[in-house]
Amino acid sequence: MSDYYPAAEDVLPLFRRSDPPTSRLAAARVREFSGDHCRRVLDALEQGPAGQTEIAARCGLLPHQVNKRLADLRRRGVVEPTGDRQLSASGRQERVWRAVI
Repeated sequence: MSDYYPAAEDVLPLFRRSDPPTSRLAAARVREFSGDHCRRVLDALEQGPAGQTEIAARCGLLPHQVNKRLADLRRRGVVEPTGDRQLSASGRQERVWRAVI
């Protein structure tokens, strides 16, 4: 779903020889799962604006996964921060996001 990531054949030659095979496999599959994650984040935001922790709870992803997809979706112009902040479950301030589409 995101053109942000290069094709696997373009990425694999960039690895160091010491990189483990799991890293190479993960890079090759990034497009495969990032599209699904973006779709899940957008679906979660259809329920209304939320912070990344709440979005993660809505769509079954981890907060750091949501954070990466929010960056992708913001670059595409389909989500934006509302300007508000809310406390996460850990008591930290986080941005509140909304879908633009």
